[in-house]
Amino acid sequence: LYFHFRSKEDLARFIIGEQHRISIASVEAIGREQVSAIEQIVMLCHEMARQIVNDPIVRAGIRITLELSADDQGPADPYLDWINSCEMLATRAVEQGDLLADIDPPRLARFVIGAFTGVQTVSQVLTQRTDLEQRVDDMWGFLLPGIMPASRHQDIARIRRARWVPDDAD
Repeated sequence: LYFHFRSKEDLARFIIGEQHRISIASVEAIGREQVSAIEQIVMLCHEMARQIVNDPIVRAGIRITLELSADDQGPADPYLDWINSCEMLATRAVEQGDLLADIDPPRLARFVIGAFTGVQTVSQVLTQRTDLEQRVDDMWGFLLPGIMPASRHQDIARIRRARWVPDDAD
């Protein structure tokens, strides 16, 4: 390892970078899907959950980021990029009429990413993430009725089912 990395910190930063690259590639791919912006936000959360459960690089990158953050040394960029992506989608969802007109996209984006982070952390502690998919779905079940106009509530079940399948998935 020291042939490729000068220190454990260099290795940790490389893993975080790889995790971020994988996650951002998914954000970009989901952004190309021909579905509503609110569905894309739900897809992003479920895809991140899938990656955390199935991809050891993503899992390690998130764990290292959280550990470094405990000492104020963790990179904020992965979270900021995800928040910014969510904010852009939330802005589009307001324009599409799928979110209440008075929703503040930056605040909603920060809340969604924070809520997801909490959900996945509690899932890890209680079940080693075996229930993560269900917990993310529960999060959206509680959240969507409060942020969507009543005239769009008939779409909630469909939106909660929104998932993205990577091209390379088996």
